Amino acid sequence: MIRRVLSSRRAVDALLAVCAVVLAVLLVRSTRDGLVVTAMLVGCGLAFVIVLSGAVNVVPEDTRSEATERTLRVATNTLTHLRGGLTAENARAICTLLLPETSAAGIAMTDTKEVLAYEGAIKTPFVAGTANAKPTLEVLESRRMETFVSVDQESQEVRRFSMGSRRDGRYFGVIVPLLVQDRAVGTLKFYYRRDLDIDRTQLAIAEGLGLLLSTQLSSYELDRQAELTARAEVKALQAQINPHFLFNALNTIASFTRTNPTRARDLLREFSLFYRRTLENSEKSLIPLSQELEQTRRYLRIEKARFGEDRIVETEHVEAGCESLPVPSFLVQPIVENAVRHAMRDEGALHVDVQVATDGDDILIAVADDGLGMSEEAAAALLAGATEPRSAADARAGRGAGMALRNVAERIERFFGVGSGVEIVSKPGEGTCVTLRLIGARRSLLDAAAGGEL
Repeated sequence: MIRRVLSSRRAVDALLAVCAVVLAVLLVRSTRDGLVVTAMLVGCGLAFVIVLSGAVNVVPEDTRSEATERTLRVATNTLTHLRGGLTAENARAICTLLLPETSAAGIAMTDTKEVLAYEGAIKTPFVAGTANAKPTLEVLESRRMETFVSVDQESQEVRRFSMGSRRDGRYFGVIVPLLVQDRAVGTLKFYYRRDLDIDRTQLAIAEGLGLLLSTQLSSYELDRQAELTARAEVKALQAQINPHFLFNALNTIASFTRTNPTRARDLLREFSLFYRRTLENSEKSLIPLSQELEQTRRYLRIEKARFGEDRIVETEHVEAGCESLPVPSFLVQPIVENAVRHAMRDEGALHVDVQVATDGDDILIAVADDGLGMSEEAAAALLAGATEPRSAADARAGRGAGMALRNVAERIERFFGVGSGVEIVSKPGEGTCVTLRLIGARRSLLDAAAGGEL
């Protein structure tokens, strides 16, 4: 009977070890590929396996089930606090949250320079705002979990201690590094009154919680980098388009100051509002589609003043409900601007039609014109960001437009997921239609409306 129990426990240990290895590999790959949600879920699973493996041989079955629920609850709550990164406020909330979940008498969190927060009954000089102790600095450098013991309660801590030692009046602890892309950004410190309190289970819990927080900090960092990248791309796109539009708009307004001062004043207000909204939107991750379309109409009103009211004829059809869809700024206007800049003939009107419609769970945004058009090869090259179109007509249609379309394609894939993208259909002499497919956007819109978020 005893042999069967031991064999069963060894099998469980082996299974947990295999799961840990598999989850670790998945965590590395998903973090490397920028899969934020996958990395977060895999990291939580790995932390759970580590904690479970430390308790499986010493905790009864019914208590083990309770520990599982507690681990999942802790994972959810810590994620809420770490969405804003490693700050003093978030650190205080996490220390308060974790302290009852362990046998530690105190918990602290640090960044690379100082203690961010401390909660507990043990008297230590290393509280919030104080510089990191030497053992903490060594863990930040080595990126490995270590134990420590205080020399006395008023001065310093040293790095290691021997299990079973007795040191009255002193405290003991464990320091776990918090890693983001293999770079230590802080530590999690557990304080105990006795060295005997630090057993295999407590070490496993400390390591698991450290891995959990590291994964969540990595997810926050990936989100932050994605947002910074998106903003940089918007500003790069503005840097390409704005100077061209700026000088033409100012010249147009200047031309009206003598012949039609009232029109010049109205255009100046429109121009001012256009640029104010452009600057405001560049600082936002997402804006309502209605706001993006209104900005596009402002652009067209200024271009009509430049070319003539009869040279640009725009139409717009938006399916009910789609106007509230959150989209990246600078999504529709660059495509419309490409049409005005590159598709307009020397004579006659350019018709530009913007349509927004649902297609199953997706939403389609199409910008069609009846301008110069381009060859199939030039359309493919334009979508790929090519800079050397095949013919003179194609050159006029494609020059400078590739960056804008590639930028739009990359941003909608980032915000709406794989499968989202840009499609170009064009024919020389007949016009061009650029279609954006936003995967799952309609489903997200319906879910948000059902949840009362809109």
